[in-house]
Amino acid sequence: MRWVHLVVIVVFAVATVIFAIQNFEIVTVSFLSFSFRLPLAFLIVLIYLLGMVTGGSLLGLLQRSIQGSRRRAPQTAI
Repeated sequence: MRWVHLVVIVVFAVATVIFAIQNFEIVTVSFLSFSFRLPLAFLIVLIYLLGMVTGGSLLGLLQRSIQGSRRRAPQTAI
């Protein structure tokens, strides 16, 4: 099973490197009054990381909310 994980990691790493090499052209990003130029591969990695951070934060918030509501809800016996 360890070899399967190793193969999956190597294939993913090779695919990532190929993607980065093929998408290294410069793109212009505009947000509000800011505008900057950066490689497309870097932009995609940045957006992915921002999604991980915000998604993890939202998931944590929802879990705490659910746990808090379960603690406050009265227990009923069936």
